[in-house]
Amino acid sequence: MFRFMNPLALFLLVILPLMIAVECRSGNGRRGSIRFSHLGVIRAVESGRGRRSRRMLFILRLTSLFLFMLAMARPQSGLREEEVLTQGIDIVLAIDVSSSMLAEDIKPNRLEAVKEVAGEFIRGRRNDRIGMVIFSGEAYTQCPLTLDYAVLSRFIDEIAVGMIEDGTAIGMGLATAVNRLRNSEAKSKVIVLLTDGRNNRGEIDPVTAAQAAQAFDIRVYTIGAGTRGTARFPVEDPVLGKRYVSVRVDIDEESLTRIAEMTGGRYFRANNRQRLTEIYQEIDAMEKTTIRVREYTRYAELFVYPLILGLLILLAEVVLANTLFRKIP
Repeated sequence: MFRFMNPLALFLLVILPLMIAVECRSGNGRRGSIRFSHLGVIRAVESGRGRRSRRMLFILRLTSLFLFMLAMARPQSGLREEEVLTQGIDIVLAIDVSSSMLAEDIKPNRLEAVKEVAGEFIRGRRNDRIGMVIFSGEAYTQCPLTLDYAVLSRFIDEIAVGMIEDGTAIGMGLATAVNRLRNSEAKSKVIVLLTDGRNNRGEIDPVTAAQAAQAFDIRVYTIGAGTRGTARFPVEDPVLGKRYVSVRVDIDEESLTRIAEMTGGRYFRANNRQRLTEIYQEIDAMEKTTIRVREYTRYAELFVYPLILGLLILLAEVVLANTLFRKIP
């Protein structure tokens, strides 16, 4: 961005064409100050070097004046910058990594589908701190709250069944996520909890953990992952190798719904990959922060450049007028 801080100074430029007009008229009426006995000599001087030197000195003077007037107008160059004035949301993803997450009713399996969709969810956020808790028979923090989404994405890629003793400790997973957010000063605190079963392990039941979330003003969105009825589940047979069995899908939707309602969140059921993606997109849309941006422009002064150039040209005019283009009286 470019501007003149003192644009009224540019009106002085009208002087320049007036000077040109005066110079043209005075040049036609000039008379020599030395008398010669033969007029051919003065004509040769006037028509040659003398006329060119006068023109050159006048051009130099005109150019230096133009540059001085430009400097008086104070040209400035600006760089537009933005400052984000919003405060982001703190989000913890609580993900079930029990062995039942290997069921293939959601392709390629429940856990891999969740990892892919959660990665997409993270890449769609901006200015939010996001952390991750994983739970099975126990629960622990896989990644604390961070703005480094690349690091968080690597932690998500590392999630696997068998990292923790098997089981489904939903209450412990939720309580661990609450513990990560309880001291947060963000204007909005959110937990997205995903499981495919019902609480069967842990020292804290899901409702008690939900009460803690409610006390710390944390909103919880719960997701039940799995089809209804039975699901195809891979097992390793020492004789036959890998084979599949049908297992009953047992999601405690009543508890998950109650957790969400107690904390001002919402319960979702994901029975396929497409629905799982849509659920995370819905949560993403519900938890958007309005970003206020303050734009400002930082200007740098440029008048010094035409000023210095004008002085150099003026100096050149003075030097030439007293040396090479010196006028004989």
